[in-house]
Amino acid sequence: MNSLFLSWGIAAAATVGVIVRPFRWPEAVWAVAGAGLLVSLHLLPVDLAIRAVDRGSDVYLFLIGMMLLSEVARREGLFDWVAGLAVNHAKGSPRKLFLLVYLVGVVITAFLSNDATAVVLTPAVFAAAKKARTPPLPLLFICAFVANAASFVLPISNPANLVLYGNHTPALGVWLTRFAVPSLLSIGLTYLLLRWTQRATLSGQCEADLESSQLSASGRVALAGIAITAAVLLTVSAFDIPLGWPTATLGALTAMVVLIQERKSPLPMIREISWSVLPLVAALFVLVEMLDHTGVIAALATLLQRAPPNGELATAASAGGVIALASNLMNNLPAGLIASSTVMQAQGSRLVTDALLIGVDLGPNLSITGSLATILWLNAIRREGEDVGFMTFLKVGAVVMLPTLALTLFARIVMG
Repeated sequence: MNSLFLSWGIAAAATVGVIVRPFRWPEAVWAVAGAGLLVSLHLLPVDLAIRAVDRGSDVYLFLIGMMLLSEVARREGLFDWVAGLAVNHAKGSPRKLFLLVYLVGVVITAFLSNDATAVVLTPAVFAAAKKARTPPLPLLFICAFVANAASFVLPISNPANLVLYGNHTPALGVWLTRFAVPSLLSIGLTYLLLRWTQRATLSGQCEADLESSQLSASGRVALAGIAITAAVLLTVSAFDIPLGWPTATLGALTAMVVLIQERKSPLPMIREISWSVLPLVAALFVLVEMLDHTGVIAALATLLQRAPPNGELATAASAGGVIALASNLMNNLPAGLIASSTVMQAQGSRLVTDALLIGVDLGPNLSITGSLATILWLNAIRREGEDVGFMTFLKVGAVVMLPTLALTLFARIVMG
């Protein structure tokens, strides 16, 4: 019993460390320290920890590919070029620029994933704000919030979707039948509420009619790489093929073509990538394995099985709400893993699983460490000299996420 409480205490301390970031150390330090303690104190067998790390191999590959694509695009001026187009189309209106950025974020999230929005769109938005001479934070908030709000448009819109459903991801037509309406409501209400919270800083005028720049040959290669990656991800997801290897391969190929074209060393590019996100994700998988090892997931499955058969609607609503809040306490990637294991063991219904998916995807809009996409977003804005504290994000997230989650869950449950 003492070892059980010690395991939970270490996991809780690691989670708090990720959220609070004492001494402003990176999130990965606290997650890896917690996972390392569990193994070194023999609270989790080494073979189980290795198995847990291995379970995340597809996620690591996916992130590597996306980070390579983003770094190539940043270095070759693609983001500056996109920023110039956005500013000129806004015609001096920060409110129109806000809408344009949001719509672009919806498209990138839907077809490339929410992590891609955090990694690829954020630098472009910062460049747009700089060119427009408008406060960057309202536009940067879009990259975080739309990444979660639009993350169940398609199965590939969030890697957590594939984690939750495993090898039983619904076919595209079935998916759209179940999630098209909830997705539209999530995207629409998130926009309205986020726009309302930022209304004060979106007043007035911004720069317009910037001199249009030409996209370099290497920039066009980066753009083509991103477009091809989106098409390939849509194709492979239709055949239930893991997304990691295709994404990593295309990211590496895009980087290789650009480096060969410009005859440059890959080392500067490699040094600029935020590799710390990989051990962070690996450590989160280990923490989830500890919960499984100590019987927490089995207890949750039993609790779900005991739900009254005639109370499926209430069970689905409760499950979606609880997992949404849990995602903010432990990050939605491990929350999705826990939800997936729980549903599999309990043989939960389709409606309950869908409600869990909405909670895992949309819930993280409450706090700054709720999703991997938001952590990637934090890394991206810190590179640009910006930062957002936990309470600053929470004040906006409470206004935006809670009503949106309630409406979206209600829509999915009413649809049956």
